[in-house]
Amino acid sequence: MKYKSFKDANKIVKRSTFLVTNPEENKYKWNTFFGNNNPIHLELGTGRGEFIINMALTNPKINFVGIEISEDQLVKAVQKLNNKNIPNLALICADAHDIDKIFGKEISTIYLTFSEPWPKAHNEKNRFTHENYLKLYDKIFKKDKHIIMKTDNKGLFQYSLQTLSQYWYVFDKVSLDLHNDENPVKSNIMTDWERKCVQDKKPIYYLDASFKG
Repeated sequence: MKYKSFKDANKIVKRSTFLVTNPEENKYKWNTFFGNNNPIHLELGTGRGEFIINMALTNPKINFVGIEISEDQLVKAVQKLNNKNIPNLALICADAHDIDKIFGKEISTIYLTFSEPWPKAHNEKNRFTHENYLKLYDKIFKKDKHIIMKTDNKGLFQYSLQTLSQYWYVFDKVSLDLHNDENPVKSNIMTDWERKCVQDKKPIYYLDASFKG
C-alpha cells in the first residue's frame, strides 16, 4: 500500500521518545525495558496510532507495542504523542516479518486492526492471518495464543476465519457487525479508519481467537 508522503518523516519519527530505534536489542528483555512484569500486547500495522495509544491509556497495567513499516504513517502517531507521558507504550518502525528477531516468547496478545487485505491470490502470503504468519506468532507468544482482529474487508475476514480454525484456534467471539452486535465488545477502542467506516454505515468484522498452550 502507498501512503501519503511526509517531508522529513524519518527525522520526525526518530525524534520521538516513544520510538525504539534498536528493538532487536530488547529481545527477551521487554519486561526490563518497561520496568515491570505486566503482559505485553502487540499491534501489527499500527498506522496512525489511534488504537494503540488509547489502549495504552485505558489499560495502564498492560504494556503495548505498536509496529508499523511506514514512517509516513508513524508521523501521525508520534504527533499525537507530543507532550504525552505513557510509560506502557512503545513504537517500532519495522517489517512484521521480523517480529521473531524483536521478541522472544514474550507476547500475550496480538491485535490485527484493519490490516491490508491483500485481495489478490498471488499476495496471499502477505496477509497477517496466513499460515506463515501464524507460525511466526508461535515464536513470540509467551504461552497461550490470543489474536484479536478487526476489519471492514469481508474477504479477508472470511479467509482469516478459515486459516485460524485450520490452525486450531478457537473463537471466543465472532461478530459480522461489531457496532450493531447484540453482545457488544466492552470498551471497544476505535481507529480513525473504523470511525469513517461507522459513519459510512459499513459493517466492522471482529474476531477474538485463542489457543491454550
